[in-house]
Amino acid sequence: MYSDNTLTPRESIRLCALGILAGDKLDGLNKMRYDELVESVRNFVSRVTGPSLDLMGDSIELLKFEGLIVEDQNTEPLNPNLLITENGISVMRELLNSNIRSGHNELNQLIVALKFHFFHHLNIDEQLEQIDIMKETSEAELARFEDLYSYQEDHHEHLSGWLEHEIKRLGMRLEWLRNFKSKIEGK
Repeated sequence: MYSDNTLTPRESIRLCALGILAGDKLDGLNKMRYDELVESVRNFVSRVTGPSLDLMGDSIELLKFEGLIVEDQNTEPLNPNLLITENGISVMRELLNSNIRSGHNELNQLIVALKFHFFHHLNIDEQLEQIDIMKETSEAELARFEDLYSYQEDHHEHLSGWLEHEIKRLGMRLEWLRNFKSKIEGK
């Protein structure tokens, strides 16, 4: 992780692989074939970020070497079923509880999408904390755009239009996050 407890590109891919393998279960019984896991990670990441060489991630072999996933010994050796380990679950949860950097870029989009994709692996308090982190990040970004908008008296109408759009988009995101938090608190 970076020093501010945010995910590196490598760790975001690691979170994706571990989360997909964990699925909806945390009992270690969820299995997925090696090639299916690789394809699932590639499909999810490329659909969120588009094709990106910067987001080429850990190999499955590294996750196995680190003891985060294991092969089911009762399957074919060339394309074995993989299972997440207790250590893998722990690492996945640690990655899910990371911070989010301010700004709108491909990596942040991927990290937010991964957090929502695997949100169900966090307890309610952790979910609420993650929503607060997302709100704080969006509020900081909104404040920057509002400051730029108000600071520039003679800005061109193209810049004004774009800034108004971004301010509106961030306001809608914040409203959605507030509603989502209320829904989680009501559970």
